[in-house]
Amino acid sequence: MNIVSFISKQVPVSEKQINKTIELLNDGATIPFISRYRKEMTGNLDEVEIGEIVKYKTAFEALQKRKESVLTSIKEQEALTPELQKRIETAQTLSEVEDLYLPYKKKRKTKATVAKEQGLEPLAKIIMEQREEEILFVASRYINDTIINEELALQGARDIIAEWVNENEKIRNRLRRLYQRRAAISSAVIKTKKDEDEAQKYQQYFEWEEPLHKCPSHRLLAILRAENEKIVRVKITVPENDALDIIDDVVIKSNVEACTDQLFLAIADAYKRLLTPAISTEVLNQAKEGADANAIKVFAQNLKQLLLASPLGQKRILALDPGFKSGCKVVCLDKQGGLLHNENIYPHPPQRETTNAIKKIKSLVNAYKIEAIAIGNGTAARETEAFIKKIPFEGQIQVFMVNESGASVYSASKIARAEFPSYDVTVRGAVSIGRRLADPLAELVKIDPKAIGVGQYQHDVDQIKLKNELDTVVMSCVNSVGINVNTASAPLLSYVSGIGDKLAENIVNYRSENGALASREQLKKVPRLGGKAYEQAAAFLRITEPNNPLDNSTVHPERYKLVSKMAKDVGVSLKELIGNKVAITKIRLQDYISEDVGLPTLTDIVKELEKPGVDPRKKATVFEFDPNVKTINDLKSGMKLPGIVNNITNFGCFVDIGIKESGLIHISKLANEFISDVNAVVQLNQHLMVTVMSVDLSRKRIQLSLVD
Repeated sequence: MNIVSFISKQVPVSEKQINKTIELLNDGATIPFISRYRKEMTGNLDEVEIGEIVKYKTAFEALQKRKESVLTSIKEQEALTPELQKRIETAQTLSEVEDLYLPYKKKRKTKATVAKEQGLEPLAKIIMEQREEEILFVASRYINDTIINEELALQGARDIIAEWVNENEKIRNRLRRLYQRRAAISSAVIKTKKDEDEAQKYQQYFEWEEPLHKCPSHRLLAILRAENEKIVRVKITVPENDALDIIDDVVIKSNVEACTDQLFLAIADAYKRLLTPAISTEVLNQAKEGADANAIKVFAQNLKQLLLASPLGQKRILALDPGFKSGCKVVCLDKQGGLLHNENIYPHPPQRETTNAIKKIKSLVNAYKIEAIAIGNGTAARETEAFIKKIPFEGQIQVFMVNESGASVYSASKIARAEFPSYDVTVRGAVSIGRRLADPLAELVKIDPKAIGVGQYQHDVDQIKLKNELDTVVMSCVNSVGINVNTASAPLLSYVSGIGDKLAENIVNYRSENGALASREQLKKVPRLGGKAYEQAAAFLRITEPNNPLDNSTVHPERYKLVSKMAKDVGVSLKELIGNKVAITKIRLQDYISEDVGLPTLTDIVKELEKPGVDPRKKATVFEFDPNVKTINDLKSGMKLPGIVNNITNFGCFVDIGIKESGLIHISKLANEFISDVNAVVQLNQHLMVTVMSVDLSRKRIQLSLVD
């Protein structure tokens, strides 16, 4: 089995496409670069397909590494036969490898190893042969100072047989299939925890049972979280008689009662003591892996939508981090997000210095020529919004509510301290709120995605897989938008294809020492940014107002000569070609096809020439909540309210309706027809008009609906 055939069984693309993609990956190319600039090589694979190839490439490499380790171990024991070696080398899964390795795996002292040390293995073999009718007499031959009677001898033999049954590959595979079909998951509350306040959120799982394969990912993760918090005990079970029948069918080969009686006892012991714990754990882990994958997928979708949220663009922004007792922190930012001014105002109780606060805000708006106001959506947000909207500004100032999830994490981070070493966390948090309005992507990349407040059970899933997937999403978003190399922060630059943390710092340092870069070509002067990094990164980095207009486009520098030829062929200069639809329509793509440039790349180039450097994100728009709803106590069933989707899960979406608590639209209330994918109906940050179905004041839960 080679890597290409392994991947081709999982990813529905040709082996040639897989092979070429692997070549590019092994050469250091990134997913965004391959999908955008090597379409001819891969047969026009997109990021998702390339990502799947990367996923199974990693799985194959892990499988091969484990095979090598297992083969080495068995070889050291001088137990490796050609047949066993071939079976291990051709194994398709890790579980298959582990089953083959199990009999040779170094064990701690077990009942079976003790029995073998006592010389009872021959007796176990005699019983397994199932021909001896006088097994009690045979067992008497093994009596000694340690084994004082026949029953102890038979018990030891059964212990050995139980281990053999446990290590039988056929039995384990048949049991796995039974578990896949018939396994049930059940949970029961630990009695001492039943009345604790923390346990009540898991009340529905105090006595719960359902088929494991029907248990949705969010419920499985919730049950396992309850188990981790020692609120419930979880069991995985199958019909015991069916499981024992499977083992009997493999082991029992005769009707010699003296032997089969011993085997039935050994089988029952093997099933209860060895196989049930092992297979149950394995099956539960597989279900958990599936639930993790599902939750990670949901989180990744949410994160992508959040990162690609509408930016306001380069505007002079006044940002407020609202508060009551501590006041509202106010900062003024320039068009590049630089901090110009900060102070506190106290428009709310207990100080209620409203008149003074109005004067300060008006003065700051005029002094810094503010174009928009950003208000964090935390404590006192609605009150602060109402206060700001009452101020009579000289010009029209747009007011935006900004999701501040994770701002406090950023404000205390190493990145924030490096950016604002002379300011405290309150200033940094307010700056983050303002910058999020201008460019969500540029600001959110500075925060651990898990702190942003989207997804489901992100702290319960495999953290390595979660990080890898989220890093891939962030890189995809950053490269799909394109980055201004002269204004981007080091964290943002680090996600550009081929850059990474160290080169990002080098670019920032180079800018500080030499001023703004005038061209993409100048990137080659950045220390340690070699040819490979330049190839991967250059087209994703933008130079605004460049000498060569292609430096502010997605056209790769390796195609600049080709585009210049296009311009010459249609009789215009390169600058005149950019955005010139009349001239662009004269370009005959067939004339420029070569060995390494095909129609996919040429089509992309022409599309970019029509609208170079266009940000694919929509522009930010003002949203207003219902002014009459300030707290959960203001809600009534049947009310229709404007809201913003702020989280998406497999079971529905949560909607911000302008109060502390978000409401849930269950998946069954998203549309009049059956819906299997929440993302097919709603998107993160989408503006909705929802209906209040019910309000549970004691549990602070709000049920909403999109259907009549």
